[in-house]
Amino acid sequence: MCEKFFAKHGQWFVLVSRILFGVLFFCHGLMKFGFFEGGFVPVYSIYWFAGIIELIVGAALVLGIGTRYASMLGAADMLGAWFIAHAPSGWNPFSNGGELAVLYLSAFLVFMTIGAGRISLDRKVGLK
Repeated sequence: MCEKFFAKHGQWFVLVSRILFGVLFFCHGLMKFGFFEGGFVPVYSIYWFAGIIELIVGAALVLGIGTRYASMLGAADMLGAWFIAHAPSGWNPFSNGGELAVLYLSAFLVFMTIGAGRISLDRKVGLK
C-alpha cells in the first residue's frame, strides 16, 4: 500500500522537502546580514562569503535549478562551517552547536543523489 502511494505521490514529497530546505537555508544566509535577529558579519569575511553561498544555494533549491551543483556547494559550505565554527569546540554536534550543519549536510547529500525531482526547473532545462 505504501509503495504504491509513494510511487504515485513521492515527487510531491521531494518538492516540499526541497523547497523547505531551500527556504530555511536562504534564511540561514539572511541571518548573516542582520535579518531574523541575526547579526551583521564583516563584509568580505569568511562568514560573509558563507552567507552569499547560502543565499544562492537556498534560492537554487527553491527553484529547483542546478540542484545537484547547488547541493555540492551547500555541502562544502556546511563542511566548512563544521570545521571552522564547530569542530574546534569538540566533535560532538550537540555540544558544539553543529547539529544544524550536520542536518543541512545530510540533506545536501540526499539532493546531490536524487536531484531536484520531476517537479523542477532542472527538468525543464534538461539538467535532471
